[in-house]
Amino acid sequence: MKICIYGAGAIGGYIAAQLATIDAVEITCIARGPHLKAIRSRGLTLIKDGEEKVFQIKCVENPDELGPQDYVIITLKAHSAALISDQMKPLFGPQTAVVTAQNGVPWWYFYNYDGSLKGTRLSTVDPGGRQWDFIGPDRVIGCVVYPAAKIIKPGVIVHEYGNRLSLGEPSGEKTERVKELSSILAQANFRAPVRPRIRDEIWIKLWGNVSLNPVSALTGGTLAQMIDNPGVHKVIRDLMVEAQAVGEALGVRFAVDVDKRIAGAREVGDHKTSMLQDLELGRPMEIDAIVSSVQELARLAGVETPLIDSVLALVKSRARLSGCYAD
Repeated sequence: MKICIYGAGAIGGYIAAQLATIDAVEITCIARGPHLKAIRSRGLTLIKDGEEKVFQIKCVENPDELGPQDYVIITLKAHSAALISDQMKPLFGPQTAVVTAQNGVPWWYFYNYDGSLKGTRLSTVDPGGRQWDFIGPDRVIGCVVYPAAKIIKPGVIVHEYGNRLSLGEPSGEKTERVKELSSILAQANFRAPVRPRIRDEIWIKLWGNVSLNPVSALTGGTLAQMIDNPGVHKVIRDLMVEAQAVGEALGVRFAVDVDKRIAGAREVGDHKTSMLQDLELGRPMEIDAIVSSVQELARLAGVETPLIDSVLALVKSRARLSGCYAD
């Protein structure tokens, strides 16, 4: 079984390290810069539960160095993946499945969708339809990523919490390819349930992302600091209520209520969102995948989102002034 992790950053590296423990899996990674050099020279170090392990994993910069894979797991941020989707072609054989393990609304959202918007392409997450055309939605397996990890120096990843990677076909079918991937991930100590309604689970995570992420970038607060502040808590809750209206207009079923979702985020404690971390490090922020995409879905569904619109304008301005907006 050949599996390629495209974008071996914090989450990609964590997944790669866990899969490297499975004898039946030939794991390779695509990375760049100092992280790539460190993995090549010293291996990939994973620190988890206080234990440090080093994994010797083949890591390259150019997909041309690899042949077709059984699975390609994309852990690049959405704005980066849209730019390089044409470069993935050497990794694709007739049966290659592509797993989109990214935050936000996936570019394939309306593929095999049950509704009038079936086949609609989303410009906020796939400008020009590049991923739709170069990857093809028929290859896709959806994935909702729950673990948190961070790179503390090139080649060294710290796992912070979580091991669930929920999977699902856009059609909702339990295909052999998604069941096989679930089994492989389970062997690597992941919880990898196959969901018949993967979009519902995408929205449960997106529900928090669209509110907590931009507000953290505007306030500089951790999850606990924001939620414990009554005024900020109200803004977060109101954003989530707006987002829920969008999801429900598109047929999404929310398994928990808004206050339970907020309480779950509070349990994580003083964790900085990925958007705040990117801002502090001067990296491009995932604004379009996480916030602009919800605005685009709202327009398609005919739902008004005045607060999301306002927060989006503010966080885009904050990002541009900091050189962190991926135009």
